[in-house]
Amino acid sequence: MDISGDLSGVRIVVDGDACPVKNEIAETASCFHIQVIMVSSYDHLIQGSKGVTVVKVDRSDQSADLYIANHIRRGDIVTTNDYGLAALALAKGCEVISFRGTMYRNDSIDFMLDRRHTAAKERKKGRHGKGPKPFTLEDRELFQHKLTKLLLSLQENE
Repeated sequence: MDISGDLSGVRIVVDGDACPVKNEIAETASCFHIQVIMVSSYDHLIQGSKGVTVVKVDRSDQSADLYIANHIRRGDIVTTNDYGLAALALAKGCEVISFRGTMYRNDSIDFMLDRRHTAAKERKKGRHGKGPKPFTLEDRELFQHKLTKLLLSLQENE
């Protein structure tokens, strides 16, 4: 599938360490002829491919997030499950999508950050939640659908 249209300058920047939809991102970006930048620590093996640039950072906890925050620009699409990185990307004028296809928005990110903080306090008290549900084929398909829909929407606004 080849989607023609001008999305020049749009990049997809991926928080790559825990990203389960790398192939879906690369495939979708290829259809729209846009660049993908996968940022990952040296501990994770990620192969670049046509249209996909892999940036390796050191293995410290926030290295990939810091690299992304310092290199994204208005109009980029950031793919992450990290609410803090999502908030930074939104502030820089980026579109932000989770690995499950949820769009992060300015009007909901404060609530998400507060919920994360509350959950962290509960974990410190020894109370643990169930954790995320297993990632499914349906999750992959939903992500790819939402990413395609986002790119088509951006194309229409060009």
